[in-house]
Amino acid sequence: MASFVLKIFGCQMNVYDGDRLRTALEAGGWREGEEESADAVIFLTCSIRDKAEQKVWSALGRYGERWRGQGRPTVAVLGCMAQRVGGELFRRFPWVRVVSGPRHLGRIPEALESALSERRRHLLLDEDPRALEDLCAPPLRRENPYRAFVSIAHGCDNFCAYCIVPHVRGRFASRDPGAILDEVRCLVASGVKDVTLVGQNVNSYGTDRVDGWTFPRLLREAGRVRGLWRLRFATNHPKDLTEELGRTLAEGPPLCPALNLPIQAGSDRVLALMNRGYTVEDYALRVAMLRRYLPDVGLTSDLIVGFPGETEEDFRESLGALERFRFDQVHTAAYSPRPGTQAASMAPAVPEEERFRRLEEANSLQRRIATEINRDRVGRVYEVLLDAPAPRGEGYLQGRTPQDKVVLVRGEVALLGTMGAVRITAGEPWGLRGEWANEGPPGDAGGVEGEEKA
Repeated sequence: MASFVLKIFGCQMNVYDGDRLRTALEAGGWREGEEESADAVIFLTCSIRDKAEQKVWSALGRYGERWRGQGRPTVAVLGCMAQRVGGELFRRFPWVRVVSGPRHLGRIPEALESALSERRRHLLLDEDPRALEDLCAPPLRRENPYRAFVSIAHGCDNFCAYCIVPHVRGRFASRDPGAILDEVRCLVASGVKDVTLVGQNVNSYGTDRVDGWTFPRLLREAGRVRGLWRLRFATNHPKDLTEELGRTLAEGPPLCPALNLPIQAGSDRVLALMNRGYTVEDYALRVAMLRRYLPDVGLTSDLIVGFPGETEEDFRESLGALERFRFDQVHTAAYSPRPGTQAASMAPAVPEEERFRRLEEANSLQRRIATEINRDRVGRVYEVLLDAPAPRGEGYLQGRTPQDKVVLVRGEVALLGTMGAVRITAGEPWGLRGEWANEGPPGDAGGVEGEEKA
């Protein structure tokens, strides 16, 4: 029985692909093992920023000594970086035997078997941006048994100036709604309580179909799956966000009042350079709509600083946007040039030192805002779904509110997979701490939903 190790970098789509690949390999007789002795090491890679790729380049060099001595491990590099770099991985690392773009995942189990038994190399690049050889395996083997991702679409057609995704993940294509709903049912039957529908832009779902399926319709149908406690999604493009989505989320559990709405910049001039397709005021109208339907919405965002041509005034406008919209969390990044994108050749470039100075200033501001928002939650009671031991703090469990805020609360691991009322006792930049409300820790909540109590 061959053994494998998965090393996952980047976004939720890669976590989802990794879980599906783990499921398919174990069904085919493989076992997940330890990195020091594994027959195959599989990298699921990200190319969104140069730093993400550098982590992979550095990690790949570690297998040379064992490969030269034992002929193991066979290394596979999959995903966005593999699609961008291609055969260069073979030239630099003899132990890399499989290189595949993200739209050939269905061929990976067979390619790994061949690479191990026949010592063959397999280069599976996505030459047709619309072709797809997917892996038909729901992610039943996951690190977290209570939470799971389900992809609803492949690729992206937006071509934001800074973004490598359309170049490495191909054109947008909605998955069949029946297949999506069957996957959700299968996951719930396996014990999943919390499902997140994922795509590069979930709001585009159905725009390439002629059968009337839209993203709000898909949400409503998925929300009707018996036994599902929480339904979330990521991520959204502001230009495609509709009032129908706001009305749908307001229908309540299991649909969660939480969403990620990337603003990327607070300057209209920079947004135009980025090819984002909206202005700050357009964005403000969508935020106002969401907060009208969902007064306690958990709103997160993404922000890039130091984009080519961004002036100090533009940057100050981005800081002003953080103050104006008061996001619960912001995923910030200093601009990273990605070869092949429009922005890679834009001028003038912001010096690296200045980009990181701006990043630290934006992070400092957002930490203050997030702390203020979270401290304002002290005394409130939320239904929290407990899904993992706390990463730090013995005797604590981690859960999430319907607004997708992380909460730490004392409890035994036997409580994982249950839901209970938690009174918030402290707010910190990263999330919340709490204590059990009422009579103490829960039993099996059996579908108690996450309404704020008071």
